[in-house]
Formats: sequence, structure tokens, C-alpha cells
Amino acid sequence: MKVAPQSGILWRVATARLPTKWGMFHATGFQREVGNLIPRVETALAIVAGDLSRDAPLARIHSQCFTGEALGSLRCDCSDQLAMAMQAIAHEGSGLVIYEYQEGRGIGLMAKLKAYELQDAGIDTIEANHALGFKADYRDFSLSAAILRDLGVTRVRLLTNNPRKVRALADAGIAVVVRLPCEPAPTPYSLAYLRTKRERMGHALSLRRSDNAGSFASGATSHIFGWRRADHTRAVTAERCDRGGDVQL
Repeated sequence: MKVAPQSGILWRVATARLPTKWGMFHATGFQREVGNLIPRVETALAIVAGDLSRDAPLARIHSQCFTGEALGSLRCDCSDQLAMAMQAIAHEGSGLVIYEYQEGRGIGLMAKLKAYELQDAGIDTIEANHALGFKADYRDFSLSAAILRDLGVTRVRLLTNNPRKVRALADAGIAVVVRLPCEPAPTPYSLAYLRTKRERMGHALSLRRSDNAGSFASGATSHIFGWRRADHTRAVTAERCDRGGDVQL
């Protein structure tokens, strides 16, 4: 399947059952070649539950975070966001997480650690990236859009706080019927980072605290579980997300 002029054919590598603590999923590996002068292979996983042919399944585009997901770091909310999405999809019985290998907003693990070192000295996550010669965010979501199309998904309810993901899918022809918040409660270690994402990167974050730091924000989970399919007509466009006009659930 041709996905973009600068990209090669998207291949399904393998599919296997993936029993998890939230329920049964199936993981499908995808890969494609990208680039012209220096070709490289990019890969991602589609972690799927249930039947995706139902209108506008729950979906999350999630970027790898080794420090949060494998080491339990509390400097970010990535691990809890992944858990929240998996829980919500399992609760509904269908949906998918597309897991992309874009550590540190695309700069890689070693550069991410260098950025952490600079943040420990007092600058924020964006300033740290710039000091290392990087943009604030190098991620590209065209692979996720191609995977959704390959799976026959053209409409989603997107679990994200990032309006850039909404715009990326809309630009690729994937309709975002609604943007659903995916916001765990901040910890004392993640609060400054999340505040920067809200104030300088436009992420839709309330930064509500909870009694148990690091646990899910109860409001966000109730938003996800409380959504009803009958309300799909309340479409959310990328433009409305930019203006702060997200659906209030």
C-alpha cells in the first residue's frame, strides 16, 4: 500500500495474541522504508482489541518512553497515559494503541538523558532541546495514519492531550470525531514538565492533582468511560482544538 510520496510500502510483519493485565489484545508489527538519499526503516505496533469496524473506535497514538514505561520514572506522564488508554480500550471492548518508536519526542534516549541533565540545571524541556540543537518535537505521525488506513479505520475517538496529533490525522484524512483527554494526575516530579507542555506546546492539560500522586486523574477517566456513541455527531476539528474548542464531556 502506497502511503506517501517519500515513503515506501507499508508491510504487516506479524500478528500475535497479547494477553495483558487489562484484557486480550492482538499486536501487529508494521514497517516501511522512508527517506530518499539515506533510506531507513521505521516500525510501529498496532495493539488492537475487539472489532475496529465499529464506527470511530477509541485510539491512541503513543510514543515510546523507556524511562517511564520500563524504569518507572515519574518525570513524565507517559507510562500512566499508556495504561489509561489500554484500560479504556479494554473497558469498551474495542480500540487500538499505535505504539511508535519516537523516544524523547523523536530525539532518542541518549539525547533525552542529556536534555534531562539540562533540565536538572533549571531550564525547561523545550529550552533543553534547543540547547542541544534540536527542535522541541521531531515526531512525525504519518506512519500512524498509514497504519489506521491499512486497518480500515477512517474515524477515531482520539485519546490525547496533544492537538498536533489531531491535526496530523486530519491532514492525513483520518476524521477525529472527538478528542478525549488522557491525563493522569501530575506528580511533584512531572508538574513543571507538564506545565511547559501546556503553556508552550499547547497541550490541553488541567494539571489537577490527586491524593495519590501518579494515579489517574478521576475526571479524565470518567470522560473516557462516559462517552456515548450517540454523540458522534459532535465532531471535533483540528481548528477547534487550536482555538481551545474541544468537546466538553
